[in-house]
Amino acid sequence: MPALVTARLRLVPISLPAIEAVLDHDKARAEAVVGAAFPDSWPNDDLVALGFPFSRDALREQPDVRLWGDSLVLLKDEPRVVGSVVFHGLPKDGIAEVAYSIEESSRCNGFAVEATQACVEWALGQPGISAVQATTFPWHFASLGVIRRLGMLHVGTRDHDTLGELLVFERRSGSAFERP
Repeated sequence: MPALVTARLRLVPISLPAIEAVLDHDKARAEAVVGAAFPDSWPNDDLVALGFPFSRDALREQPDVRLWGDSLVLLKDEPRVVGSVVFHGLPKDGIAEVAYSIEESSRCNGFAVEATQACVEWALGQPGISAVQATTFPWHFASLGVIRRLGMLHVGTRDHDTLGELLVFERRSGSAFERP
């Protein structure tokens, strides 16, 4: 994935050296690799578990597949990481699944929508990608707001092993983005 730039953000591809520093919980090394300050609470176990479900060996064997489309969200005019947008690896079936996170002190600024919109549009422009999906829980109102502002439509449900029902939303290739 190339670096993407939006009105207020820079989306920097997550490299193997950067993710290894995060997996090692080595904030100084991660910041040096990325060239930006990480949030005070990053890296942590929750970030790693949610954003990078692959083993270190799997990441090393196929970084282009495992880190496909993954990016850190930085402020455009300040070298500071405010979040991330990740896909669940290079899709085999043409449907990419996106997830996003904005660190707590940077929330409620529209960064999740701005960053995820850029990544979704990038993904839909890639060969073989017909759709991008996002999942969230029915009670996660902030995430539902982001998904709806991305122009995604509810297409079904999925069960989560421990937390119950997940709602599945999708945006197909060729569907125009219209801000609600």
